[in-house]
Amino acid sequence: MRSWAALPTGKVVRLEGAGPLPLAVDSLPREAPAILTCTAREARSPKALASAILDELDATVLGLFPAWLPDAEGIDGPGGAGLAAVRTLALRTAATSAHFGPFLAELAARALRARPGRLPDLRASLSPEIRPSGFPPEVRAAGLARALAAAFSRPGAALLVDVPEGLSPAGQEALVAAGEWLAHRAGLGIWLSGPLPAVDRVETVLVAEAPSQAASRPEQQITPGRTGHPPVAGRPHPASAAEHALEAALSGCAWAAGRAWNQTIHPGALASPVRADLVWQDEWCVVELDGPDHRELDKFTTDRARDVRLQIAGYAVLRFTDVQVLTDPQAVVRHIELFLRNRRVSQEG
Repeated sequence: MRSWAALPTGKVVRLEGAGPLPLAVDSLPREAPAILTCTAREARSPKALASAILDELDATVLGLFPAWLPDAEGIDGPGGAGLAAVRTLALRTAATSAHFGPFLAELAARALRARPGRLPDLRASLSPEIRPSGFPPEVRAAGLARALAAAFSRPGAALLVDVPEGLSPAGQEALVAAGEWLAHRAGLGIWLSGPLPAVDRVETVLVAEAPSQAASRPEQQITPGRTGHPPVAGRPHPASAAEHALEAALSGCAWAAGRAWNQTIHPGALASPVRADLVWQDEWCVVELDGPDHRELDKFTTDRARDVRLQIAGYAVLRFTDVQVLTDPQAVVRHIELFLRNRRVSQEG
């Protein structure tokens, strides 16, 4: 039985015992690669599937900017000055790393044009100015894999694929062949979780269940054919329009200083860690943004249990729906401001 950190990159393997997806990536050791999750789907050919995966990875990497180019935080400027600056920064970064300079510079420029807030869901409609350029697929694959690893400060990257029951033999073959191409060209680990009776050339690896997997909530729901990933600590999730809208509303408020997005909180030595959407640690205040799935019984019950663990540890938990944030962000901001001001007064007293 192998640990997650010991699973191979640069090849395709089938996992046995991986447990349900998506994976609680935060609980994995730092030596493990950055792991993205997706669900396999029928494809016309390995080439078509590999191309579709590259487009999904491209959108994911754009949304993670500037996590993979940290010094680009705050770069902007009139008349294209920001684009020139971010290209220069990318080239300098590539000169002292494994990145390919021209690709990283082009990727950074496209990411700056697609800053979160203007296009929070890049998959919905890629405008011509942020569509992938003419780099060959091999260059794109390797460059995107390096950017993903850099975004999460991991030594590499892997794609954890949920293989559903009923995938046709042709679909299984296309999936494995596309995975082999990605593994060879990009060095990605392609980890398949599910039945593959039609393909006998893939090694099966027994893997230990990720620690705290059962206790941690999924970071992003998996949609067939879409990649999912955990948020980068300290930033709004690239796939959450509500998180970006709230951050935009808070960014000009002096009283909102001290906030931190997507933090892992440890309520106690024996308690399971909790991922908080937004936290003011000094005020012991957690803000959670709930999408429609939080109304489902299982998620609602899990949310209440999380709230109780946080409250026992001394945190106050404020919950708002995505709809509230997207339709009237200023009202949400006023509620948070009132709570924090009252909290600070009571702390000073």
